[in-house]
Amino acid sequence: ECIMAAPGELRPVVPTDRQHDEPASHTVNRYLEGFYRGDFATAGAVVAVDFTFKGPFLDVQGKDAFFAGAVGLQQIVRGHHLLRQWTDGEDVCSVYDVHLETPVGVGTVPMSEWHTVRDGHLVAGRVLFDTAAFRALMP
Repeated sequence: ECIMAAPGELRPVVPTDRQHDEPASHTVNRYLEGFYRGDFATAGAVVAVDFTFKGPFLDVQGKDAFFAGAVGLQQIVRGHHLLRQWTDGEDVCSVYDVHLETPVGVGTVPMSEWHTVRDGHLVAGRVLFDTAAFRALMP
């Protein structure tokens, strides 16, 4: 399996999850697919207990604190569309569009997220996005 490292350049995906022999990108994608369907049980299955997260609206340590802080998203996320992803060892950077549906309307917010994967679990995440575009969809 390969990923596109730069336009026209393919690089092999290096498995970093030795416990499950799965590339880090697969772990991240399982998390993203579950999280943006609002399926926190599926997303949580690949998140480490000591997960650390930093974002514009949430900066927490611990899996439970992260999902408690994200519970408001569970009702409004309607999927995501992965635009690009890079893998460098245990680090995975993803650029994607998040589909949201709120009482204000329906829209898409572009996001970028950097995850670190160890032993088949996300141990760290950092998300960047345009908070004005996100807030425009909030009641």
